[in-house]
Amino acid sequence: MHDHGDSCLQHALSSSANCADLHEHGDTTPRASRRGLLRAAGLLGAGAMATAALPAAAAEANPRGTFQNDCDSPRFTLVVIPDTQYLFDEDRGDSRPLEASLRWILDHAEDENIVFLSHLGDLTQNGLASEFASIGKAFERLDRAGAAYSVLAGNHDIDSGTDDSRGDSPYLQTFGPKRFRGARSGVTSGASPDGYNSYHLFTAGGRQWLVLALDWRPSAAGIAWAQSVLDQHPALPVILTTHEIAFADDDGEAHLSDFGRQLWDQFIARNDRVFLTLNGHFWPPGRTVLKNDAGHDVHVHITNYQDRYYGGGAMIRLYRFDLARGCVDVETISPYFLGMAAEKRDELAELEVQLTGPTNRFSIDIDFATRFGAAPARPARPAKAVLVPGTLAYWRFDQATGGAVGGVIPDLSGNRNDLTRVELSGGPDTLTWSDDHHPDQPAHASLRFRGGKKPARGAYLRTADGAPLNALTLDRGYTIETFVKLPADFGDAHAWCGVLTRMGTGGDAGKTGDDPSEPAGCLNLSSVAELQWAVFPRNQNRMSTNWSHLLPLGKWWHVAVVNDGKHTIMYVDGCPVVRNPSTPAIGLATAGKPWLVGAYHYADIVEQAYYGWLGDVRIVGRALRPDQFLKA
Repeated sequence: MHDHGDSCLQHALSSSANCADLHEHGDTTPRASRRGLLRAAGLLGAGAMATAALPAAAAEANPRGTFQNDCDSPRFTLVVIPDTQYLFDEDRGDSRPLEASLRWILDHAEDENIVFLSHLGDLTQNGLASEFASIGKAFERLDRAGAAYSVLAGNHDIDSGTDDSRGDSPYLQTFGPKRFRGARSGVTSGASPDGYNSYHLFTAGGRQWLVLALDWRPSAAGIAWAQSVLDQHPALPVILTTHEIAFADDDGEAHLSDFGRQLWDQFIARNDRVFLTLNGHFWPPGRTVLKNDAGHDVHVHITNYQDRYYGGGAMIRLYRFDLARGCVDVETISPYFLGMAAEKRDELAELEVQLTGPTNRFSIDIDFATRFGAAPARPARPAKAVLVPGTLAYWRFDQATGGAVGGVIPDLSGNRNDLTRVELSGGPDTLTWSDDHHPDQPAHASLRFRGGKKPARGAYLRTADGAPLNALTLDRGYTIETFVKLPADFGDAHAWCGVLTRMGTGGDAGKTGDDPSEPAGCLNLSSVAELQWAVFPRNQNRMSTNWSHLLPLGKWWHVAVVNDGKHTIMYVDGCPVVRNPSTPAIGLATAGKPWLVGAYHYADIVEQAYYGWLGDVRIVGRALRPDQFLKA
């Protein structure tokens, strides 16, 4: 039926800030100023870096934990919690804000697709065993749910004048490696021999990611261990978390601290897979973008809210990754104040529900595929894996690679609806085998059609006369799906070239409405690459049509047309389109003639063959859910 009617913010690295502008964190006990420690402490100390191996035992995840996420979705969330020290301060503080944040994370794990949580250190104010007992108990909520998270020691959690070779501590007793040997959803974790540095591997967006959680002051051995982790996972994008890397000026521009500069020069800049660093320690929050040794962007973010009302209220930052859009959207909220009834929030609490402005609510552009390569390809699946109950026909095109298509393409459902080639004109190269395919397609192969019209050009496939599929009316419903890719020059010369067509006209099937010379059923393409499902249903004398949006060229798409016995819905990449008719459409009219793959006909005359690539085709005699489609 030929109906044609129907940036993200980034800051450049500025000149170095005056260290006098640094905000110190309200120490209440006599000790050296944090600013002084920054300037005096060295990153690696004396001696050369020694090679350290990964620990022999790593905690493998139990994917059956209650904390579940969608590992394949291109949209997922990393949660960050900075300094909670004022909430766990001897006989002062209040654990309820952190408990509210952890509860919020679990409650929203599914709808936010939360894959990981990183605490940035200074869990406690004085590093006392009693303080760690309190915050350790709060984190038991995550442990029970099998949630994936990391913690690291800030200067308030340990003897701040030491590095990660300091030995035992209440921090290590509470959040050391033994805590992470239990079940974690989809995560593998490991720790340095001293226990103060850790790595965590999780899967999101169809690929693995690595979070590196480094101590407040890693030693030479600690940095060597961290390097060994990255060396053993050279293909993974890396998020580096530690308590201190950068501070921010009053305009929100982040600058490397003295320690941060050492960490940058000796570790971060040398490892191109590190694309994001997260730290607390200083306030106000800020961010910048630095170029590493390979000339690539590294996003440097500082987040800390302990200077705000109620010790920051266990404020959390949500890093919402969107691989489809190539960006990360960042939001900062306090679940503790957010969860209060509005009438119970006092004047200061109202200001803490959500923070805005360019350092608390922003987006960053990251082309992950360009920076890190495409996510690992999904492996091919055998035919038997997708022969769901009710499969009437299933054709896939992985029998050969390259060269002209010939012979019989079998119906792998076993229902004898085999396909054979039919020539129009143009020679054997108008229909060839290809190894191009949709990334979620069961067969890693396709057919390349080079059809045209005026005159009719190309080749197509058809079922045999008398094939069982020819006579079926599918009154109880159906699902018809395939994968298509259109070349960049697709246009007027290829309009209505036909993806899947039922031979025989509406008139042949007894229909007199609309244009009876149109096919009894056809999945077609307009000149502007709209998919159209145009059929004569059994219960109507006229045609029923579903329309997609305009499909961008040069990209693989999955299309499914699903009828539940009453209504038909078209899906593109598993998503329902808007132009689906509400008028009931029951079954498909038929004249008992063959089905055509890669062609369209008008008045039983094939005018042209398809132009583009075509992947697996499956016809099922019932309505399938999107999670049952070939791409699921």
